[in-house]
Amino acid sequence: MGGCSVSMVVKILLVVGGLNWGLVGIGMLFGASESWNVVGMVLGSMPVFEAIVYLLVGVSAVLTLIGCKCQKCMEACGSCQTGGGEQKM
Repeated sequence: MGGCSVSMVVKILLVVGGLNWGLVGIGMLFGASESWNVVGMVLGSMPVFEAIVYLLVGVSAVLTLIGCKCQKCMEACGSCQTGGGEQKM
């Protein structure tokens, strides 16, 4: 569970985004007439903030693909590669 604050926020945003899209998909499968978009329900009256949340979730996905390279995250990751190409044990 180690790592920096940024990586923790990224993980939280990815969980929020994943659960939101899962609920949207379930709503579509059950033919719900209203949207099950939780972000839209919570921030529906503030479309700019809703767009910012979606943008942050997208940035979080990109950061997850790239991986955090800060010292704290590298120390917390036991399977990360070190600069010499060897794995930490």
